[in-house]
Amino acid sequence: MASTVICEVLKQKYPQAQIDYLIYPNTAAVVEGNPFIDHLVIFEQEYKTSKKAFWRFLKRIRKQKYNLVVDAYGKTESNLISLCSRAPKRVSYRKWYTRFFYTHTIDRKGVVLTAAGNAIENRLRLVASEDVIKNDPIRPKIFLSENEKNDAKKRILSYQIDLQKPLIMIGILGSSRIKSLPPETMAKIIDRISEKTQGSILLNYIPSQINEVREIYDLTAQESKKHIYFDLYGKSLREFLAITSHCNMLIGNEGGAVNMAKALNIPTFTIFSPWINKDAWNMFENGSDQVSIHLSDFEPALYEDKSAKVYKDEANELYKKLSPDRILPLLDIYLDNNIAQN
Repeated sequence: MASTVICEVLKQKYPQAQIDYLIYPNTAAVVEGNPFIDHLVIFEQEYKTSKKAFWRFLKRIRKQKYNLVVDAYGKTESNLISLCSRAPKRVSYRKWYTRFFYTHTIDRKGVVLTAAGNAIENRLRLVASEDVIKNDPIRPKIFLSENEKNDAKKRILSYQIDLQKPLIMIGILGSSRIKSLPPETMAKIIDRISEKTQGSILLNYIPSQINEVREIYDLTAQESKKHIYFDLYGKSLREFLAITSHCNMLIGNEGGAVNMAKALNIPTFTIFSPWINKDAWNMFENGSDQVSIHLSDFEPALYEDKSAKVYKDEANELYKKLSPDRILPLLDIYLDNNIAQN
């Protein structure tokens, strides 16, 4: 989704151009309906497992006769796709080997210039000038149809949820254990949200995660359970997006759900895993309705002289330092400010 900002820049520059977007099938729903994308090119799983299928795919790409290929992925598959496209201009990030695949390469920069965050700024560098990035960084956007939003609202109302009260989506799990708050900490966060808002609480998860989610749910207070609608979740990615579009905010672990909520203009309170680079993914934060916290906010000295791999290996221990005593006071401020506005 973050790379769709590239498509928007290109569509502004070349309004008559056909913009194709290469994407994995499991994430295609996020960019569905995007007016800056003319055609989705699905990279099927078999292209990763079958050399024969991948070669057939490369031949199809070559037949398209693209004028420009922009590779924001920078992995082996995209290197080969870019090269085999034979596009006269092929752009990606500079690495020691990229001159073999691309006609133009740019350096990623570590210094953040705007509230867009490092990940968005570096993607924009592939197609835009530094002045554009500094003055008008483009936000990722998700586009839902009115039918999708109406169907989601009907489903929410079918649970007898009062939309005059706060409706809050919880990013209850990260993409892995070491990107997820400990269950006890997440349960205390949900308890505080329930207590302060007296609103309705939804949990973002997929059926395969139900045991992990149930573990957290069981740790919440009995009063909190009255506010949690455990069975109301998005059964598809588009349905999750449509349900989230009706929420007052999304609170929880950093990850795709947070970025999607931001692309829907939904307020977020994000808790970063201690080993993730906050500067890369704290997109468009403003200190009011878009807020995040990271262990480095409390203990900056921990992050002065270690490699990223060390932090990742120590994630479980570092999470212990990101305790409820540190999170809850900031969450209280966020809820006071944003529930009052809603």
